Amino acid sequence: MTFKYDDKQKFSAKVEEFVRNNGGGYIEAVLEVCETENMEPEVGAKLLTQPILEKIQSEGRDYNLLPKGGSLPL
Repeated sequence: MTFKYDDKQKFSAKVEEFVRNNGGGYIEAVLEVCETENMEPEVGAKLLTQPILEKIQSEGRDYNLLPKGGSLPL
């Protein structure tokens, strides 16, 4: 499949599909999709939709990667 790097909806759908099919978290899913698509995670981060960002933020708080009131720098 050819992948358009500038399409947020397609990238986020691939991340959601990875989580649905493989379990795990959204952080892992983003990294795996980036690896599959041969792109840097920094590029993938720019393609995330707001709902995915919120799920990653929640996941980060659950894993104590972010302070309780903290948020991702956007």
